[in-house]
Amino acid sequence: METISKKTVHVGRNIQKFRILRGYSQGGLAGMLEEKRKKPVSQQLISDIEDRAVITDEELLQQIAEVLNVTPDILKTWDIDAAINIYSNTFDGHSVGGQQINYHPIDKVVEIYEKQKAELKELYETQKAELKEEIKELRREIEQLKYGK
Repeated sequence: METISKKTVHVGRNIQKFRILRGYSQGGLAGMLEEKRKKPVSQQLISDIEDRAVITDEELLQQIAEVLNVTPDILKTWDIDAAINIYSNTFDGHSVGGQQINYHPIDKVVEIYEKQKAELKELYETQKAELKEEIKELRREIEQLKYGK
């Protein structure tokens, strides 16, 4: 019989990862949690929570999850290492999801550059023609003023 070992997820580290992803400091998270719980929460408590592999206080976990805008189940089960492993095993740099990528980013940059260059040249030629026409018109007006006609 084959035994499959399931890796234990460290809930505190997940809280820390989501806190960092949201751009919160431990003190900032403590302040938001204090507001939600209506009782004092210190930065040290957040640090202690992040060190815990398991959080048994379901109400606390629910409130932390709400502040971090995730579900408690995500905090209990999310394994970033497994996600990275899956991603790295399915992405080889030339295909995504089994589909071949047939262009290089530099080709796209060159394509955009050439398109903008052509648009600018067209704009230049249009403005040049308009200016030539204006100059002709001004010369006619000058001639008329000179000879009084």
